[in-house]
Amino acid sequence: MNIILHICCGVCAAGAADVLLKEGHQVTGYFYNPNVYPEEEYRLRLEAARYSAEKLGFELVEGPYEPGNWMSAVGAYQDGPEGGQRCLICYRLRMEKTFGFMRKRGADAFTSTLTISPHKSAESINRIGTEINSSSFIARDFKKKDGCKRAARLARSWELYRQNYCGCVYSLKGGGK
Repeated sequence: MNIILHICCGVCAAGAADVLLKEGHQVTGYFYNPNVYPEEEYRLRLEAARYSAEKLGFELVEGPYEPGNWMSAVGAYQDGPEGGQRCLICYRLRMEKTFGFMRKRGADAFTSTLTISPHKSAESINRIGTEINSSSFIARDFKKKDGCKRAARLARSWELYRQNYCGCVYSLKGGGK
């Protein structure tokens, strides 16, 4: 199956893409993360994702960096908790863009690396993906079967950049996950 994989960072890409490739899928990574702040952090994550794609042998496409669009979508929830409404809107925004890219590319399905994080609800992410398009979204929980640990091991062995916050300005200010 030809799958578009939304990628949030190199570490998560390493874990999720590795699983999909070992299952025999053709993977195209789509790096769309208008939430990442500051832009220098965005560049570090993009470079790490490129390195993971190179190591694993899949194509990585960079989507547009649109922090203004992201801020407009989530700004009303800036004081909300990590994992709350702001995060759900952020996940939806990124996965809708990934779905659009999947359609443009003529791929069979889409999914996201977001579920590999122990700090994110795979149930919420998978619900959003299914709401976007139930016939082409692949609901996964990449953190299962030690997926997060496997991704961390790959990242260490490749000396990948590893961030310490989700990416948005609000998680950075609040020390979020």
